[in-house]
Amino acid sequence: ADAQGRVLWRSGSPSVLGNADRLGFIEGAHWAEGAVGTNAIGTALVSQRAVQVFSAEHFLRTHHSWTCAGAPIRDPRTGQVIGVVDVSGPAATVHPTTIALVDAVARLAESQLRSEHDRTLNRLRALAAPILARMGSPALAVDTDGWVAAVDAMPLHNRILLPEQLTPGRVWLAALGMCVIEPLPGGWLVRPALGEDATDADQLSRVTLDLSNPDLPSLCLAGEFGSWRHDLSLRHAEILCALALSPQGRSAPQLADDLYGDRTRVVTVRAEMSRLRKQFTGLLAAQPYRFAGSVDLGIRYPADRRMLLPPSTAPVIRNARMAGPPSPAVRQDG
Repeated sequence: ADAQGRVLWRSGSPSVLGNADRLGFIEGAHWAEGAVGTNAIGTALVSQRAVQVFSAEHFLRTHHSWTCAGAPIRDPRTGQVIGVVDVSGPAATVHPTTIALVDAVARLAESQLRSEHDRTLNRLRALAAPILARMGSPALAVDTDGWVAAVDAMPLHNRILLPEQLTPGRVWLAALGMCVIEPLPGGWLVRPALGEDATDADQLSRVTLDLSNPDLPSLCLAGEFGSWRHDLSLRHAEILCALALSPQGRSAPQLADDLYGDRTRVVTVRAEMSRLRKQFTGLLAAQPYRFAGSVDLGIRYPADRRMLLPPSTAPVIRNARMAGPPSPAVRQDG
């Protein structure tokens, strides 16, 4: 179940699933304490520890034939509870080790999340280390939660507390004081601000959506502290191209129409935009979706516009292949 107690997935024998159906223990059901009273999912979320609820310990009489054990899962990056693992069944099948089982599964899930976070930090470190080496001044690279991936000529920090709404430029960080930051794929490049940085921090991030190579679209950023290039998947290249062609921004239904020719596919669009905004922190804004105002955006097209993202069947790309020059609000490179 998720952090609100809604059941996301379940599995079990047909007989047990049949009992669960009669109790409303199905995907999408809300099992928070405020919805159904004492139960392993909701009570584990409230107490933030593993619990076992047996028979009449359930608040609802209809659940007295049931037993369940649940344990919360925490995001190792933030410490926040992000879900619950639960084992439930007929009360006659209760076993004292079930609570230990769900707690072990929750810890295993956290271990996998921690390993994935380490892989993410390693990717950010590989990108940031050459930039830090060229800068010749104190700096560090952090992910979107403030975990430090790479540092040069500064005291070692495991994590830096970042403001909730962070944009490129000058910002006060409690651990470092006034800093100048620039976006990286999956994080930020951070340097303590010196007096001469006051005017540099006001410069726009120069970003280029490079579609000139039909087989290898990429996003490039050139800033005060260095530059990076990130290869794009076809879908992300389509989305960024659609946003670049509409500087005023696109709503989720409009983007769904751009990408699929179907305005109802907003859930898919929002999921993809969530991934993009996490990957390119500070470059993309929402409501509507658009490149942030702090971005000086340029596009590089193929010499033959008909070769724009050849595998793409998205309506916005098909139209762009036949279109004339882009909007004046977007810089055209090459």
